[in-house]
Amino acid sequence: MTNYDDIDFSPILALTEGEVITHSRVRDIRLASGKVLALITLDNGRDHTRPNTLGPATMFQLGETLDALKARVAAGEIQAVGITGKQYILAAGADLSDITKVGSKDNARLVAQLGHKVFGKLGDLGVPTFAFVNGLALGGGLEIALNSAYRTVDASAAAIALPEVFLGIIPGWGGAYLLPNLIGIENALEVVISNPLKQNRMLKPQQAFDYGIVDAIFPAANYLEDSLNWADGVLTGKVKVERKNEPGKIERLTKWPIAIKMARGMLESKIGTVPKSPYAALELLDKAKGGTKAEGFAREDEALAELVTGDQFAASMYAFDLVQKRAKRPVGAPDKELAKKVTKVGIIGAGLMASQFALLFVRKLQVPVLITDLDQARVDKGVAYIHDEIGKLEAKGRLDGDSANKLRALVTGTTDKSLYADCDFVIEAVFEEVGVKQQVFGEIEQIIAEDAILATNTSSLSVEEIGAKLAHPERLVGFHFFNPVAVMPLIEIVKTPHTSDAALSTAFVVAKNLGKNAVLTADAPGFVVNRLLAKVMGEAARAVYEGTPVADVEKAFAPLGLPMGPFQLIDLVGWKVAAHVQDTMVHAFPERFYANENFHALAELPEVVEKDKGGRVTGWTKAAEKLLKPAVGSSPASAATILGRVQDGLAQEIKLMLDDGVVPEVEDIDLCLILGAGWPFIDGGASPYLDREGASERAFGDTFHHPPIRGIES
Repeated sequence: MTNYDDIDFSPILALTEGEVITHSRVRDIRLASGKVLALITLDNGRDHTRPNTLGPATMFQLGETLDALKARVAAGEIQAVGITGKQYILAAGADLSDITKVGSKDNARLVAQLGHKVFGKLGDLGVPTFAFVNGLALGGGLEIALNSAYRTVDASAAAIALPEVFLGIIPGWGGAYLLPNLIGIENALEVVISNPLKQNRMLKPQQAFDYGIVDAIFPAANYLEDSLNWADGVLTGKVKVERKNEPGKIERLTKWPIAIKMARGMLESKIGTVPKSPYAALELLDKAKGGTKAEGFAREDEALAELVTGDQFAASMYAFDLVQKRAKRPVGAPDKELAKKVTKVGIIGAGLMASQFALLFVRKLQVPVLITDLDQARVDKGVAYIHDEIGKLEAKGRLDGDSANKLRALVTGTTDKSLYADCDFVIEAVFEEVGVKQQVFGEIEQIIAEDAILATNTSSLSVEEIGAKLAHPERLVGFHFFNPVAVMPLIEIVKTPHTSDAALSTAFVVAKNLGKNAVLTADAPGFVVNRLLAKVMGEAARAVYEGTPVADVEKAFAPLGLPMGPFQLIDLVGWKVAAHVQDTMVHAFPERFYANENFHALAELPEVVEKDKGGRVTGWTKAAEKLLKPAVGSSPASAATILGRVQDGLAQEIKLMLDDGVVPEVEDIDLCLILGAGWPFIDGGASPYLDREGASERAFGDTFHHPPIRGIES
C-alpha cells in the first residue's frame, strides 16, 4: 500500500512555474443548527472564460488548506467541511499544459500520487465532507466530489464528466475506483468509457443525480443556501441519504464481470485494439470490484504514469490544442468587420442535404430561409422534412412551442426563384456536376443583389470553374459541409483566386454563427479531407483488385486507429459519392491516386458489402462478388504492405498539399481530419502518427514536426 505522506513531491515543483493557481479560500458558515461548516471556495481569480484548473501549485495549496482544517476539527472549531467553486465552475480538471511537461514516468506517477494524497484528505478530516458542485465539474473537478462524503449539484451546471479517455488517459485521482463503487459497474462504464468515445459526451446535472453520482439537486436561484441547509440536515440526522447503489447493494459476482466482458467486445468491435486508454480504464474498472481503496488508487497511479508518458497522449494533447485553440481562431480568415450582414438565406435545392442545411441555418441564425427546387412536390417534401425535424426537437424538450413555431414560420419553399432577390447568402446543394452548378448560379446571379454572397457545397469540384461564368466571380466561396450536417463540426471554406475578402469574411462569420469550425483551404482537387480520404479508399481498392479479401483489407488499416475501415466508410458516404471523388482525384493526379471503373458498377447495386452487428465489413454481397470476379487479380497484398502504402501515400500527399499551399500549415490538415473525418486524437489527426511511424521520413526524408511529437519515454 502506498503511503502518500512518505513521498517526496519536490521533483514536480518545476511544473508550478507559470501556473494559474486556483486558490482555496475558506470561510466559516454557521448553520441553522448552530454547527459550523468550513466552506472552501476554489477560485483562480479569473472570469468564467478561464475555468479553475488543478495544477501542482493548486494541489499543494489545497492540501495545506485541508491540513489546517483538520487541525481545527481536532480543536472542536468546525463540525463539517464543504468545497465549492467560483461562479459557474467547480473545476475543469487537471491543468493539462503542466502534465505535458512532467519529463519522466516517475514524475508522471508523482502527479497521480499528489492528486490521491490531496483528495484523500477529504476522507480523513474526522468530520463529514460535502462537495457542492455549483457548475462545470470535469475530470479532477468531479473527482473532488467523489472523494467527498456527500454531494449536491446545481441544476444549471454546464456539464459533469470524466472525459480522460477521450484525451488518451484515465481518471487518475480516484474516479476509476470510486465511481463504480458508488453507482455500479454499468453506469460507470458509460461515464468513464462510452461517453468519452461518443465525441466526448457529458452528463447534465439531472443525469448525474439519476445515476447516483450526486445525492441532491437544487435550482440555481438558491443553490448554495439550499445545499447548506441540506448539509445541516445530514449533520443533524433530519436528512437521511439513501443510495440505491450502496457498496453492499452493488452486485459484484455475476453482473460486474459480464458488464466488463460486454464492454470489451463493444470496444474491440467499435474502435479496434489500437487505442490504449479505453482498455486501461476498462482494466481499472474491472479490478475496482474488489480490494481496498488504497489498492485502487495505486493502480490508478501506475496506469496514469504509463499513459501520460506515451505517444498516444502526446498526440492527443497536440490534437486537443488544435481543437481548443486553432479551431477557434482560423488561420487566414479576413477581418470579421468586412463580413456582410446575413438577414436572409437562400438554399438552392430541397433534397436531404439542402433540407439539413435549411434546418441548421434557421436554428442557428434565426433568419428567414428560402428553399427552391424544380417542382413543388420536391419543395413540399423538403419543407415537411424541416418542420418534422423541428417537431422532434420540440418533443425532446430542446425547443419550446413558441420557438418551434417561430422557426417553422421562418422556412419557406417555392419554385419561384425571384424570391431570392433579398437573400444575402445563397448556397447550392444540387447535383455534383460543374455544368449543373454553373447553370443554377447563373440564374440566381441575375436576381440577387450585387454584393450578395454565393456559396457552393461541392465536395471536390473546382470552385473557380463553378464560378467561371459568373459576372461577379469574386462573390463565390466554397462552403463544404460534412455529413451528417448537424453533427460534423467542420466546414472547409474554399478561396478561389477571385474570392473577395468580403465574401471570405462573410463565410467565416456565418460558419461561426452556425456553431461550426472553419478551416481555409485553396481551391485544389478534393480540398483537404476528401483528398486524403480518396488516398485511403484508393489504397483499399487497389489491394482488393490485387486479390486481397475485403475483410483482410479492413484489418490491415486497423493500426491507423481510424473510426471505421475504408469500405465501411465508403458504404457510409455512399458508393456513388466515393466513385465520383475517386474519379476527381485520379483525373487531377493520375500517378498518385487509384480508381477502378468497377467503382461505378458497384455503386449501382442496392447493397455492396456485408457487415457484422458492430457495423464492421466482413465481405462482399453475392451481387458484388459476381461483378468483381473477372476484375480481381490473384496476388493478395500482405497487411504490412497495405499499411505501408497508405502511410507513405498519406505522408507524400500531405507534404505536397503543404508545398502547394492548399492550407497554411500541417496543423490545419490535422484539424480538418479530426473535425471533418473523425480521425482520432491518439494519431493527432495524421501528421504526428506518420512522423513516429517513419512514413514521413520514407516519403520525403524529413518529419512534419521538429522534434516529432512523441511520448516522453519513447
